[in-house]
Amino acid sequence: MKRIRTTEVASHIGERIRVAGWLHSLRQLGGVSFLVIRDGWGTLQAVAETEAELAPLQEQEAGVESVVSVEGLVVKMPQAPGGIELHDLQIEVITPVTEVPPVPLNKPKLSANITTLLDHAAVTNRHPARRAILRLGAGAMASFRATLTARDFTEIQTPKIVAAATESGANVFQLDYFGRPAYLAQSPQFYKQIMVGVFERVFEVGPVFRAEPHDTTRHINEYVSLDAEFGFIENHFTVMALLRDVIADILKTFSENYAPELNLLLFQLATVPTEIPHIHFSEAQELIFQRHGVDVRGEPDLSPQDERWLGEWAQQEFGSDFLFVTGFPMRKRPFYTYPDPERPEFSNSFDLIFRGTELVTGGQRLHRYADYLAALEREHLPVEPFESYLEAFRYGMPPHGGFAIGLERLLMQLTGVPNIRLATTFPRDLARLTP
Repeated sequence: MKRIRTTEVASHIGERIRVAGWLHSLRQLGGVSFLVIRDGWGTLQAVAETEAELAPLQEQEAGVESVVSVEGLVVKMPQAPGGIELHDLQIEVITPVTEVPPVPLNKPKLSANITTLLDHAAVTNRHPARRAILRLGAGAMASFRATLTARDFTEIQTPKIVAAATESGANVFQLDYFGRPAYLAQSPQFYKQIMVGVFERVFEVGPVFRAEPHDTTRHINEYVSLDAEFGFIENHFTVMALLRDVIADILKTFSENYAPELNLLLFQLATVPTEIPHIHFSEAQELIFQRHGVDVRGEPDLSPQDERWLGEWAQQEFGSDFLFVTGFPMRKRPFYTYPDPERPEFSNSFDLIFRGTELVTGGQRLHRYADYLAALEREHLPVEPFESYLEAFRYGMPPHGGFAIGLERLLMQLTGVPNIRLATTFPRDLARLTP
């Protein structure tokens, strides 16, 4: 008999069907046993009313997480989970499991501490709630690709082993590349700019690596970056408009295609305004001083507390979960950032704050070769490590810009999990290299 998914069973009431998956739970009440079968999409209850039906499990001492195939009659049962269940069972044990899992997976919530959850991620990622977050990540990547492909962007893949630090900082992982120093890429920034000279509009979904010694709930050292870069822009506001549509489409994708995951995680999707409100960096600092009495004027960046205050202000002033902060100081942005023509100490750049946490960084880039030489000189950086990158600008590049979304931080903020590691399949941080 052909196997069907647990999520398809409702359309087969009155028929005999076969499902296969993991034995999620087994409860015995009197002479009746309730089995819950979990596959890659959902769960289904099956009811065994005789010892003969359970015999295959008992003979092999198969406990929870055993892989089984269950054939049965689909019966409508309002009090059952999902309103349906299987009766008159024929059970086949495919892979028996006799050991107790390190963490119970058949509870609505995982009660173990985060260290235990991550130590045993090979098993705990099976939990429906963990799996739901990871599946939303897949949906976000699919939506990102679909939105940009529909706007004639070309997907690219760029090297993750590079000769120079993208951000010109020390927070890089150095490698021994056949006797030469090399680094894990902090971002695909240089390459996606170069490819604007080929395709005009490009994007990439791939890992990036940051050797920052953070030990916080919102930082990890390897994450998935959703990058976009495109040419012939007017300024950073052109980039912000595209980013707004990308975020809105991701949330629309969740709403239309991931209702089971949203219901399981019990959270409300945010609404993206038609136009996300924005505030200049200098005005944001003044606002913080006026409202909270904390003088952050002159600081080169926003602190996490600053971001929280600005998120509260955006919600109070505009009813918006989102806020663009524009015009960060040039001294805090990478050398390739385009300065504000009217206030050159500030940049044509932005951060997107979502519910009080920075979610996305982007902006307009320099596009003239002479400006790059001047920027490198100003930063006291040698030209040689960047020569292949600069070649694109020697031979003509249009005004361009882009952004990068950290997938795991996006999931963390949307779902409300307290730690970015819980939105990551197998996180890498200061202490964790396994599993």
